[in-house]
Amino acid sequence: MSDTAQAPAGGTGYDQLAGATGVGAGDADAYPEATKGAAGPSRRVELVDLTDRTIIVTGVTGQVARPLATALARNNTVYGAARFKDAALREQLTAAGVRCVPADLVTGDLSGLPERVEYVLHFGVVKSNRWNVDLDGNVGGTLALAERYAGIARAFLHCSSGAVYAPDHEGVLAEDHPFGDSHAVWPFLHTYSVCKIAAESAARYAARRFSLPTTIARLNVPYGSAAGGLPDYHLQMMIAGMAVPVYGESEAAATPTRYQLLHDDDTAAMIPGLLAVADVPATVLNWAGPETVAVQEWCAELTALTGVPATFEYTKATLGSVVMDLATLHERVGRAKVPWRDGVRAMVAARHPHLLRADADATAQAQAQPRPASREEDRGRRRRGQLT
Repeated sequence: MSDTAQAPAGGTGYDQLAGATGVGAGDADAYPEATKGAAGPSRRVELVDLTDRTIIVTGVTGQVARPLATALARNNTVYGAARFKDAALREQLTAAGVRCVPADLVTGDLSGLPERVEYVLHFGVVKSNRWNVDLDGNVGGTLALAERYAGIARAFLHCSSGAVYAPDHEGVLAEDHPFGDSHAVWPFLHTYSVCKIAAESAARYAARRFSLPTTIARLNVPYGSAAGGLPDYHLQMMIAGMAVPVYGESEAAATPTRYQLLHDDDTAAMIPGLLAVADVPATVLNWAGPETVAVQEWCAELTALTGVPATFEYTKATLGSVVMDLATLHERVGRAKVPWRDGVRAMVAARHPHLLRADADATAQAQAQPRPASREEDRGRRRRGQLT
């Protein structure tokens, strides 16, 4: 008799072998949440009132958290946590009313944080590109922060990313889409996706372990006037005469590389809704603007606004489209409101005013042509019952 396992009838795949031997079998029944995701009950809730509250924002020197903390500090007591390697940024935040406090997510040194806060907005991320450092900072740091405010904070918002999803360049990514190492194509961010996935797991565990109402929001793609973002990086590349990388083997073979831009103003406006749906187990949802925009489209808009031409490098060594299903976000939290063209123009005016053409609005409007819905957008609408 052979000591090799007999393959089940109908095939020889490892999946069939696992099913026949019981290895991994029954997990979906035993742990139903593992298959359905953790988007939480389908219901609309009242917004959290963020006036005269005490809030901590981690990663406050970063692109997303800096304008957010500044906006919240107008009506709340906001503590901004970071390592503050840039003294000028700290001074700017302090001048805007943010109370800057040192924190180190890698070592877990949170001794400088305030004793009591009502809401924790965790936007801190460690991107050293060193596995031990980044896992300690993103996983250990998330757990340390949640433990620090367990039984104290009313809600914990963990900012995650569309980087957690396995690449699907033509699909619409719902919250139950498989995870994958999407950022491995970028050598300078080869720890990023894995650490974002692991940090989500830490936040999910912490919500249960500490009975801490938590929302995990997967962001895609932030931009704005204060700290720029991907469209601003592309404009800087255009100014330098560099080609903007887009996904595809060649111009003829490539499809538009699409994302959903989320303006800083909408980031701040949606925080009350994101906190309102915090729950145990953690609520998980996609977080993005409702308009799907191609890199090629916003580069054309940047050219119309500035006159700086754009060229493209077609390569598979870059990120492809990330288009999210936003049905849960829109139902439970609401929709972002800043039109992407308005946001991009405001970004150029704030960050590169010398480049903004006098006739920018007329030129941009002339070049803006309505486009038919893409295949992935149609599929997403059919999935949500918006098309028949």
